[in-house]
Amino acid sequence: MTKAPNISFEFFPPKNIQACFSLFETVEAFQGMDPTFVSVTYGAGGTTRELTHDAVSLLHKEYGWNVAAHLTCVNATKEETIAIAKSYKEVGVNEIVALRGDPPKGAGKFTPAEGGFANSVELISALKETGDFKIRVGAYPDPHPEAADENADVSWLKQKFEAGADSAITQFFFEPENFFRFRDRCDRAGITGQLIPGILPITSWKGIQRFASSCGTPIPISYEAAFEHSTDHHQLSIDLCTKLCEKLLAEGIEDLHFYTLNRPTLTKAVCANLGVI
Repeated sequence: MTKAPNISFEFFPPKNIQACFSLFETVEAFQGMDPTFVSVTYGAGGTTRELTHDAVSLLHKEYGWNVAAHLTCVNATKEETIAIAKSYKEVGVNEIVALRGDPPKGAGKFTPAEGGFANSVELISALKETGDFKIRVGAYPDPHPEAADENADVSWLKQKFEAGADSAITQFFFEPENFFRFRDRCDRAGITGQLIPGILPITSWKGIQRFASSCGTPIPISYEAAFEHSTDHHQLSIDLCTKLCEKLLAEGIEDLHFYTLNRPTLTKAVCANLGVI
């Protein structure tokens, strides 16, 4: 039997009272599962900066989890961005997920703020110079929507590791072969840093089609037929996600990062199927 994986979870900060309840119901559901780390996102355009800081601080202090705070290059000067990172350090948070970040809604494309970091590599280099953080970054098994070709994502990831990244969390994907091909390309490029697959259980079939399209993530044709004919999308999502994870584990992957969307049920069921109780 395949060894149970090391797991980690991503949450997003609540924007209202109801969302607060959803977040902490999710957190309570994962109590006792001993994640390697948990991460907390930024909203597009840095819109949840303060909420992210509050959630990161609370999860670290009250639950004792190793928290990796998302940090982006959007809408802030270099000095402001590093100050945010140091504010995490002050509350005992030593890990950062360093990202370029999505542009503000309606902006169309990313434009560096005046006096801000131009890209994630610049941000990683600056964080590394502080000597204070373990740095995680993003990676793209399926080509990023802005990538010129599939090799561009590998080249960019190599620059991130050379700038000081410690590990990379991938965008979600549904074809394990796409991850394996990406891993092989990284190997050939001389990338030796850890690649952690990002896993997204499908909470809504219609929703995931829109989301995946915006991210450039292909959905297997077999999924469409399966969801069309299934009378139990909940169980189907668990089964498909479990199968994806099992294929990854069978090929030597030891760590999985779950995008929970602050909804614990599917992720917890998949983890149980993988032996994480």
